Amino acid sequence: MSETTPTVFVSSELKPERPAPVKTTGFIGFLRTRLFNTPTNILITIVCALLLWFILVPAIRFTLIDAVWTGTDRTACLAKTPNEVVGACWPFIQAKFSQFIYGFYPEAERWRVNLVFLLGAILLLPLLIPRLPAKSINAGLFFLAFPVVAFFLLYGGGLKGFGVSWTAGLLAGFNDSIGDGGRKLVTSGETTAVIGPLLWVIGKLLVLLSTVVSWILFPLTWLRDFIQSFGRPVWADLALTTAIVCGLLFWLTGGFRAGWRPLINCLVVFAGVGILIAIMGLDRGGLPIVDTRLWGGLLVTLVVAVVGIVTSMPVGIALALGRRSTIPLIRIFSIAFIEFWRGVPLITVLFFATYMLPLFVPTGFTIDGLMRALIGIALFTGAYQAENIRGGLAAIPRGQGEAANALGLSWFKTTFLVVMPQALRHVIPGLVNSFISLFKDTSLVSIVALFDLLGQLRASFSDPVWSTPSTLFTGFAFTGIIYFAFCFGMSRYSLFVENRLNAHRRN
Repeated sequence: MSETTPTVFVSSELKPERPAPVKTTGFIGFLRTRLFNTPTNILITIVCALLLWFILVPAIRFTLIDAVWTGTDRTACLAKTPNEVVGACWPFIQAKFSQFIYGFYPEAERWRVNLVFLLGAILLLPLLIPRLPAKSINAGLFFLAFPVVAFFLLYGGGLKGFGVSWTAGLLAGFNDSIGDGGRKLVTSGETTAVIGPLLWVIGKLLVLLSTVVSWILFPLTWLRDFIQSFGRPVWADLALTTAIVCGLLFWLTGGFRAGWRPLINCLVVFAGVGILIAIMGLDRGGLPIVDTRLWGGLLVTLVVAVVGIVTSMPVGIALALGRRSTIPLIRIFSIAFIEFWRGVPLITVLFFATYMLPLFVPTGFTIDGLMRALIGIALFTGAYQAENIRGGLAAIPRGQGEAANALGLSWFKTTFLVVMPQALRHVIPGLVNSFISLFKDTSLVSIVALFDLLGQLRASFSDPVWSTPSTLFTGFAFTGIIYFAFCFGMSRYSLFVENRLNAHRRN
């Protein structure tokens, strides 16, 4: 037998020391792995560092190091010697700060603007914090009650009627407009040679239609006149509107078979409306009226942006669902609406909303200039939001809706409880991108004589007391900081919402 050599698994000699591993965590690790790991990244890092040096450093010097912080007029922001470098003129911002925030809003009434800002922040912050309870109540207060309160606080005035009077007045106004249009067509038809008979016939039909509608509306208009004959018509109209709305709601929800809860909720809502009317004194004329032409600055920017963002969402959802509808008329209307508004510049929309919309409203019916701009912006933005939402709906598998239908859910419940929440989660980046774009596009309202933040800034440049070479750059730097703060805040919050909603996909 041959002798075998035993196998040894433990080395009898020490191995030489290896170099320490390269650090991949912390600041040093970030530099090694992200910035200087390859020749290409090294070149890109150097180029970006040079760009930051030539852009960021001069900006810091202008806004902070070489800036002027105190002064009462332009002399404080002028160079004392030929070689002196003068940066941002911050005393100019301090002197014009109220104008940038409130515009030409009367100084004695600016507490109303501050109160609106405070109420908006109090109601908005709980909505943005997911862990806080009572989201439905908070959302109802912010989206339904707050706009009404904000309008009467900012604009002022009171109420001369309520639901019944408003409905009767609106329908009667449109009916009168139809009648006036018909009579004008009849007159034109009598003087036109070629198409005169056609215009005359159409005019006569419109006049006949207006007469028939007026007879149908007669009970409603009589009821409005009867309510207005009371000493306090607001409360009489509120009581009658409450009875009609709550009765219809109680009947539509199933009556006694469904219980008393819908009726009680409706009565509570109208009771809250009555308390609000009493507190704000709307039945007694309310606060002094401040015309929207005096509004300006950040106030107009926030009003236009918030109203546009809030109102564009339901418009976009309705149009997106309409474009996917199986009913040809609804689908064609939605497609035509979306393509029309997407094919027209926002400036054109604002111009036509301001100067052309009054031509299409009933005679004697006027729409405030700011309201016309808000309507145009809401429709314009809603068309873009519709395509964003439609993309989210297309990303949802058809099996989701089929499963809901198999469980017996109606179309409404399937859409708004199953499909729409998933679709909106997919399109959060696109929606927030549209919101940010709208916030910056509010500066376009200056074309229709509305002075937003940038409009007030440009108006302040004409003040000879603060006319200096650095005033222009200081003003735009200040407004740029404000716009960046709002837009960056919306961007970061959208990322937070995305991460929270997609927590189940992290692993």
